[in-house]
Amino acid sequence: MSWNRKHLLDIESLSAAEIMTVLDTARAFKAVGERAIKKVPALRGKTVVNLFVEPSTRTRISFELAAQRLTADIINFSAEASSLKKGETLKDTAKNLEALNADIIVMRHSASGAPHFLARFLQASVINAGDGAHEHPTQALLDTFTILEKKGKVAGLKVTILGDILYSRVARSNIWALIKLGAEVTLCGPSTLVPKVFEQMGCRVTYNVEEAIRDADIINLLRIQHERQRKTMFPSIGEYTSLFGLTKARLAKCKPDALIMHPGPINRGVEIDSEIADCGRSVILDQVTNGLAVRMAVLFLVNGGQGPQEVAT
Repeated sequence: MSWNRKHLLDIESLSAAEIMTVLDTARAFKAVGERAIKKVPALRGKTVVNLFVEPSTRTRISFELAAQRLTADIINFSAEASSLKKGETLKDTAKNLEALNADIIVMRHSASGAPHFLARFLQASVINAGDGAHEHPTQALLDTFTILEKKGKVAGLKVTILGDILYSRVARSNIWALIKLGAEVTLCGPSTLVPKVFEQMGCRVTYNVEEAIRDADIINLLRIQHERQRKTMFPSIGEYTSLFGLTKARLAKCKPDALIMHPGPINRGVEIDSEIADCGRSVILDQVTNGLAVRMAVLFLVNGGQGPQEVAT
C-alpha cells in the first residue's frame, strides 16, 4: 500500500497507487459501518477541526460523522460566528486552533489554494474539503469509489461529466482521479461553461449532449454553480434544461446499464428529471453512503495510517 502524506490537498498530485490506497482503506471502513457497533478507536485522543469558511451542510456533516466513527474529538468552526468576521486573518485563526492542539483541520474555503496556504505553516494535517473552483478531492474519491464498487473497475470505462465544468471543483478532481485510473472522460455542457482548455487535462470536450451520453458507462451530472459565476453564462434555466438536461427521452438512448451520479445538491427538473434522480440506475444515495467511508479513510491515512490492513477488525 502507498500512503505517506500528511495532508490531502488535491487529486492532481496523487499517484494512481495513492488513490487506490484510499479506496481500499475506504472499503475496509465501509465494512466497519455495516457492523452493530460502528466505531473504531483509530483517532481516539485526536482533535479534528471542521474549519468551514464557506457554507456546507452535507460535506461538513459527513466529515463530522466520519471523525465520530473514528472516536476523535471534534470542533465545528463556522466563519459566520467567528473572529474572521471581525477581521482576523485565516492564518491567525488556524494558528489559534492549532494552539488548542488540533491534529487535523478539515477546510472548506471560497478561495482556491487556501488549504495549500495553511498546510505550509501548520503542524496539523490539512484536508481540503473544497477550495473555490479548484478541487474537492474527497468528492472525487467517493465518486471513484462508487464507480469501482458498482462496475468492478475504472480503467476503460467511459465517463461523461455533464454541466458546469468551468466553475466546478468536483469536475476538476474527478477528471484527475478518473484519468489517473485509466477511464475515458468526456465533458459536455454549454460552450461558455466547458472551454476547450480542459482537453489539456486529457479529456474529450463536446457540446452535443446526445453524443456525450450515448456510449457512457457513467453519467455524472453537475449543478450550475450560480454562486461562483460572475455573470450569467447562458440565457435561461429553461434553455439549459432543454439543451443539456438529462431527460427520460435522452436517458432512453443511453446504454441500459449506464449509471447516474450527482454530487448534490440536485436541482430537480434542471440538470436532471426528478424521476431519473430516484430511479434504479441512480447511485446518488450510494455516493452519500460511500462518502462517509472515504472520509474515514482519509482522516485515518493523514493521521499516519498506512492502509486497509490496519483497520480494526
